[in-house]
Amino acid sequence: MESIVNQINELKKQKNAIIMAHYYTTDEVQRVADYVGDSFYLAKAAKNTNADIIVFCGVAFMGESVKILNPEKKVLMPDMNADCAMAHMASVETINKMRERYEDLAVVCYINSTAELKCHSDVCVTSSNAVKIVKSLPNKNIFFIPDQNLGRYVKKEAPEKNIILNDGYCPVHVKIDEKWLKDMKSEHPNALVLTHPECTDEIIKLSDYIGSTADILKFAKNSDKKEFIICTEDGVSYPLKNNNPEKVFYFLPKEYRCLDMKLNTLNKILHVLKTEENEVFVSDETREKSLKPLDTMLEMAK
Repeated sequence: MESIVNQINELKKQKNAIIMAHYYTTDEVQRVADYVGDSFYLAKAAKNTNADIIVFCGVAFMGESVKILNPEKKVLMPDMNADCAMAHMASVETINKMRERYEDLAVVCYINSTAELKCHSDVCVTSSNAVKIVKSLPNKNIFFIPDQNLGRYVKKEAPEKNIILNDGYCPVHVKIDEKWLKDMKSEHPNALVLTHPECTDEIIKLSDYIGSTADILKFAKNSDKKEFIICTEDGVSYPLKNNNPEKVFYFLPKEYRCLDMKLNTLNKILHVLKTEENEVFVSDETREKSLKPLDTMLEMAK
């Protein structure tokens, strides 16, 4: 593995390339990445980089977002099959129907969505900034797509808004078992439960803290507590353990892993750096339309 890492580092220098990785990728991928973070952090970092090539270790919608924000850069995906099921769980037809039904409607699109859905939205959000942005919008009526669980969480935090939920979900977070969490809380009574807002309401009600992946990392770092039950994808184990060697974390069983995120590997990173295959392309029209809600997000989240 050391040989592969050395080759990756050499090619990065030769080609003025950087590697970006989402927190849900494997330890090995996060270890070689120049930037590791959640969707919001990586979107901002991509916009500020001077690299000519960005190797993005994540899933399809993330690569699209980076290309939309950086049309002049070459964006490569280690595996073009890495996708997010939730990103497709809304439709332009439904958005149009909602716009006809509700006056003064803002379509708020979770960044975990396709470029096509972003094209028909007013603003994008991430789990880090969704509540802040929704509260800041002048609109009373909000159609929140595609994730109903994050939308439901925002609805509780922004009761002054009429938030209409969409029938979408994260396949990993939605299946976290309530009994498993209750058993974990019984086994580890001193542990705090830190949960991603993509989880169901049943899991959120059993939790001590709700936040994005980045927020969970920050909370664990700053907390005086020593034990934590983590209700999100286990890729976060790498930064959590690295940043808090004196603390104990209990993660989800392996069946809750995002298999698409795990498609990113060192060998695939090396391959695309060598060949510059798997380039992400977004049409000028799509880029122009989808850039507006992304830029609005970056501006409103400041």
